[in-house]
Amino acid sequence: MFDVLPFFMKGGKPLKIIKKINTSAAIAQDSMGREIVVLGKGIGFPNVPYELDDLSKIERTFYDVDPQYQGIIANIPERIVEVAAEISDMAENELEMELSPNFPFTLADHLNFAVERLKNGIDLTAAISYDIRYLYQKEYSIGRKALELMEDKADILLPDYEAVNIALHLINSEKGNNSATKVVRDARIVAEVDRIIEKTMGVTMDRNSYEYSRYVKHLMYLVQRFEMDSESEVKNGMMLNTLAKEYPLIYDCALKITNYFRGTWNWNCNKDETLYLMLHINRLLS
Repeated sequence: MFDVLPFFMKGGKPLKIIKKINTSAAIAQDSMGREIVVLGKGIGFPNVPYELDDLSKIERTFYDVDPQYQGIIANIPERIVEVAAEISDMAENELEMELSPNFPFTLADHLNFAVERLKNGIDLTAAISYDIRYLYQKEYSIGRKALELMEDKADILLPDYEAVNIALHLINSEKGNNSATKVVRDARIVAEVDRIIEKTMGVTMDRNSYEYSRYVKHLMYLVQRFEMDSESEVKNGMMLNTLAKEYPLIYDCALKITNYFRGTWNWNCNKDETLYLMLHINRLLS
């Protein structure tokens, strides 16, 4: 997936930087012609393309990353990206399995979104906290350690419930985790929710965009929470009421989705989960 000291650095040959992501991240091409994401202070600053002679500037490399995720780190603080990579290292070692090569990037995006929610006072406590702690003890333990890394390396203190959300990311990224039946069902759910959003909001979503991919992943996290059939305390009822008045069309769209969940799958959304849907519909459209 990714390597701190890749093979091409051992020979000391220059590395071709072909595309800038931001000043500390870029797309490079190794000696075999494969595209990789590289991190390092200042490597995205010069005009591209260029040859990077000083390979000691490279701090991390990521292989086999889906192109739609390569730009995810452009607007995410470098320290959060680095912590996400360290969490990925730790998870693969402790779980003794290979995670999706996109995992460090989707995790970095989630952690950055968690920081945004925290700044805005939004507490989206996972509805399945109790179940995750006991059914997925290894993943939850890694989630706890991930919070410690965020505090130690990025000086960001996230709420305890984020350990559950990180565990969900791990569960979702473990290869071979989904059965064929579940894949078919999930595809149906995505198609139905897409139809509701497009009809209600009067838009056509770009299904090849990163924003769409991110929305689908978060929709699947919500489905995972429903599957665990666990209730949680509602903490954001007043905030939902406020946002419903400020964004009535998005609220109406979220209600239609909750009605679909209830009528088709017998899943009941509480106010926090309705707020969760509103946030991601708004994020998708913006």
